[in-house]
Amino acid sequence: MRFVIVTGLSGAGKTAALKMLEDARYFCVDNLPIALLEKFASMVPEIHGEDVKNVAMGIDARSGRSLDELERILDHMKETGYEFEILFMDAEDRVLVKRYKESRRSHPLSMDGRVDDGIRLEREKMEFLRKRADYIIDTTHLLTRELRQEIDRIFVENGDFQNIMISVLSFGFKYGIPADTDLVFDVRFLPNPYYVDELRPLTGMDEEVFRYVMSGETARVFADKLEDLLAFLIPNYIREGKTGLVIGVGCTGGKHRSVTVARELYRRLSGNQDYGLRLEHRDIEKDRITKSR
Repeated sequence: MRFVIVTGLSGAGKTAALKMLEDARYFCVDNLPIALLEKFASMVPEIHGEDVKNVAMGIDARSGRSLDELERILDHMKETGYEFEILFMDAEDRVLVKRYKESRRSHPLSMDGRVDDGIRLEREKMEFLRKRADYIIDTTHLLTRELRQEIDRIFVENGDFQNIMISVLSFGFKYGIPADTDLVFDVRFLPNPYYVDELRPLTGMDEEVFRYVMSGETARVFADKLEDLLAFLIPNYIREGKTGLVIGVGCTGGKHRSVTVARELYRRLSGNQDYGLRLEHRDIEKDRITKSR
């Protein structure tokens, strides 16, 4: 039986993670008083007798002052032989603020109504749990289905935990550099399919455009050097504790060259078990939308 403590920042996906674990036949309890945590853990064998294979418990900032006692309780549980895992849900502050504004909910720790103050205070209170976490899932760039895949892989399929999620993002400079990119690579030096009549209406998702861009030696050398750079950077980011990395690849309109190079980079990074990987094309359809107006 697995006993998982699900915690993290409000708005980062703790409730969603608990629901996904419940769908996976975990016995889930949310917001149990912290003073009852060890008692609850002692009852896990009895719960097991009710044909329940795994248990998950949610803890968050609503526990208030009891959070100050939690670290001591967890230490005592370890000393007395209780086995548990901690899943910490996290996201960037700007994303948490956006989610709160969209839901029109108040943050549980925002005494004066300002969400950003509540997030700052919550980070301080929850930092000790983040440091103790066995798994940290950053939902900044995750879709719901991608979060479910991560939860299933870790807690259902018992797969290896990928402790950093890498997003390869193509974009067009004329629409602005994405604000959340960590690394930006400009591929406007590559031959532009836009000036080839039969290729102009296509995108980098079409093989004709892909072959046109990647057939030249310059593109292949650039891809090799980019792969080599990331082979150096990613392990260092992981050691530093980074849980999310956005790699932006930009061309003029985000339709041909950037999409092609992003696809090639995604292919080269795929298959590595040290990180999760996703591919997104932000502006691939914008040129078509703009011209149709």
